[in-house]
Amino acid sequence: MGFVDLLDQIGGFGRFQWLHVTLISLPGLLMASQNLLNNFVAGMPAHHCTPSANHSIPYQYNHSATMVSLSPPADLTSAVETEACLDGWTFDQSEFDSTIVTEWDLVCSLRPLKQMSQTIYMGGVLAGAIIFGGLSDRFGRKVILSWSYLQLAILGSCTALSPSYAIFCTLRFLSGMSVSGIILNSVSLKVEWIPTSSRTLVGTLSSFFFTFGQMILAGLGFWLRDWRKLQVAVCLPYFLFSFYSWWLTESARWLVLNRRSEEALKSIQQVARINGKKDVNITLEVLHSHMNKEIVASKSSYSAYDLLRTGGMRRISVCLVAVWYDSKTTVHNTTVNVYLMQIIFGAVDIPAKLLALLMLTFLGRRVTQAACLFLSALVIFINIFVPTDMQTLRTTLACLGKGFTSSSFTCVYLYTGELYPTVVRQTGMGFVSTMARIGSMAAPAVLILDEVIPALPSIVYGGAAVIAGVFACFLPETRDIPLPDTIEDVEDRWYKQDQAEEMPMKVGVVSEGGMVSKEEIALKEMKEGESAGLNAL
Repeated sequence: MGFVDLLDQIGGFGRFQWLHVTLISLPGLLMASQNLLNNFVAGMPAHHCTPSANHSIPYQYNHSATMVSLSPPADLTSAVETEACLDGWTFDQSEFDSTIVTEWDLVCSLRPLKQMSQTIYMGGVLAGAIIFGGLSDRFGRKVILSWSYLQLAILGSCTALSPSYAIFCTLRFLSGMSVSGIILNSVSLKVEWIPTSSRTLVGTLSSFFFTFGQMILAGLGFWLRDWRKLQVAVCLPYFLFSFYSWWLTESARWLVLNRRSEEALKSIQQVARINGKKDVNITLEVLHSHMNKEIVASKSSYSAYDLLRTGGMRRISVCLVAVWYDSKTTVHNTTVNVYLMQIIFGAVDIPAKLLALLMLTFLGRRVTQAACLFLSALVIFINIFVPTDMQTLRTTLACLGKGFTSSSFTCVYLYTGELYPTVVRQTGMGFVSTMARIGSMAAPAVLILDEVIPALPSIVYGGAAVIAGVFACFLPETRDIPLPDTIEDVEDRWYKQDQAEEMPMKVGVVSEGGMVSKEEIALKEMKEGESAGLNAL
């Protein structure tokens, strides 16, 4: 008997779960906007040096922050003179009215600052994963989620008032921290109230909010075209999300494991009433009988060290670090309009996530995760051999790669929540998602390698995906298996079981009289062969 049996008694995936999952998933419509906001806020329109008032000589743009002056012909030749852009730059406004690039002139020598703003934001996401992951295991999922909503609403909206680039980056860093708090706690708060049989469907359908959010961002960006207005538009609704989040129900699993069983009982009874199971009589004794082993284990304190302390947890953490590190890909060098490209990438996610749902349901988590990573690597390697002038084919392959990456990311969020036990689930989610943020921060640096060999960035991205796929093959399968609540659950369920299967038969089978028969030797050899086959697989 476990908590999953208790969920079945109070209605399984009933009315409460539908409402609970919808309310937590709704902010995901604008969560994509936070991660992809730099595409529009830091958009770089076509630009050229602004000629001085008394400058009557024709000019053209030069990437080295100079203006090339074309003097009248002399002796049938043209003398070319250059001078610094002393009067600033003129920007084309057909695509953007205003961005941080046009406002603070982040061009020429300041051009790297455009990408640095995104790197700083991802640094905030990384810091948030480390900080909020541990805090939510200590203070609860709901409290940290509500605080993260409020932090993003306030700091994100204030970012639109930034008077300088430095203040803009500081506020984006703090906003990134809150994004991690929202994502990590949303996943745990949903999965800890969902029966085993519904986790795959709910996990995949919830990710569609992020998908539609990408298309909403494209629409808002096209409509507003001003970075300050767009910043407010995607952050202001989080005041509403923070307000109603206080009515969300805290994880009963977490409450029990933190010696707050009375609160957990009230929550469970409330869920039973909402699901129409008013005749179900749940008492503290019944609750404790379902979670006795977990309650005993909860008397110990846990830290990030527990993610690596035991064999099973160490194996899971190391493999997930590799998988999460490669959970982001970079697509560049496309000539498609930025608004259209954003809609295309969002639309690609729809069939990709439907494919992920089918694979997760029928093939399981491990096969799905590894297959998506290997296929994304294959697409990246194929793109190396496509000529740069074949932009249509390159864009098609980029969208295909984006689809496999999206399927991989959908799987890894669900998979990670199922692998880590309740007592350290948020700490584990924060730990491994940190690797994804490091990967996101490293991606721009990898692109610089194309100055050495044009194909080198693609080789690095594809190679990383292959390595991540190999590590995914060593993760245990979690399909149709109840969530683990303690570290002992993980060790007993996966690590010790695998050790038993891999244990070589070192002791001979002795028959009566102390002699080993030929039949017994043959049986021993057959078992050793089966064990070797399992190890090879």
